[in-house]
Amino acid sequence: MIQRFFHQWEHRLASVGKDRIVRPFDWGADWLSPNGHDASGSSLKPLDDVRVERWVEEVMRDTRAFFDAPPTREYQFEAGALRFPSALATPHSENNTVVARWFPAPEEAPVNTRGARRGRAVVVLPQWNSDERGHVGLSRLLSRFGVSALRLSLPYHDARMPPELTRADYIVSANITRTLQVCRQAVLDARRAVGWLSSQGFERIGILGTSLGSCLSILTTAHEPLIRAQALNHVSPWFADVVWRGLSTRHVRAGLDGHVDLERLRHLWRPISPFTYLDQIRQARTLLVYAKYDLTFPVDLSRTLVDEFRRRELPHEVAVLPCGHYSTGSAPFKFLDGYLLTRFLVKNL
Repeated sequence: MIQRFFHQWEHRLASVGKDRIVRPFDWGADWLSPNGHDASGSSLKPLDDVRVERWVEEVMRDTRAFFDAPPTREYQFEAGALRFPSALATPHSENNTVVARWFPAPEEAPVNTRGARRGRAVVVLPQWNSDERGHVGLSRLLSRFGVSALRLSLPYHDARMPPELTRADYIVSANITRTLQVCRQAVLDARRAVGWLSSQGFERIGILGTSLGSCLSILTTAHEPLIRAQALNHVSPWFADVVWRGLSTRHVRAGLDGHVDLERLRHLWRPISPFTYLDQIRQARTLLVYAKYDLTFPVDLSRTLVDEFRRRELPHEVAVLPCGHYSTGSAPFKFLDGYLLTRFLVKNL
């Protein structure tokens, strides 16, 4: 009875957005260039699938190179907003500048105060299709409890969204390589955000991500040694399985159907799947949060990831929310979720 109530509620909440577009399948061979994109374009040319598969194999041989973010000094901070260039250039100029909002803990010295000793800070990665208000309340909560928060806008989201889009379709879509490259861009952006925090004197740095943000967070932690704690909100071991089975990605699945099956998709999207990197996150303590009635991140996937953490004896905690994916954002569940995430980061940073 309770499960049916939440599942019906999830379907109602998921149906609010009517602007989901089924975009055509593409191997994305025009996104295979070293910096992410070749302007020559792609039109499902023969052997594109072979080229993409070979490229994925090359990536998997050295994911540290794939997720390497060269340092930058081009940080611009003004009136609580941080901007800096993304380490990966895409065809859309709006998307190539990273935008972040800064929520300092009350006792912290102002930004750019030389020699200041600083405490704890967290990079916050919101969910897919979050607008500029997403996770602002959570960031303020963290700062109130002594953890400064740097809230990033994901690639192709809010201020980074080109005029042609109404949703952040280019980060998760039926374009195989573009999805890989734009998720890679998010990780590179998060690593440069960590670099900024480090340059400001923070030594106890964590990361918090929700939904797609949780996936990107674990990829960042696996390649960024400065992160010592990660709070993962809605979790899955595989990127492909969530897209294939999730309530929120049915329009993406519709574009994939008939071109690729789940097994092949999981193989192709290994570079952005948390399962690939579990043995690379031992330096960080992890909070795994999942929702009991989630239809977007199916519960069996979340439990598989929890079981894998236990089997590998990775340092972690687990929390289960008595709601669904979308309903996590509704009272009283959003308050419970915020409490769990904040308590964990306060304790472990």
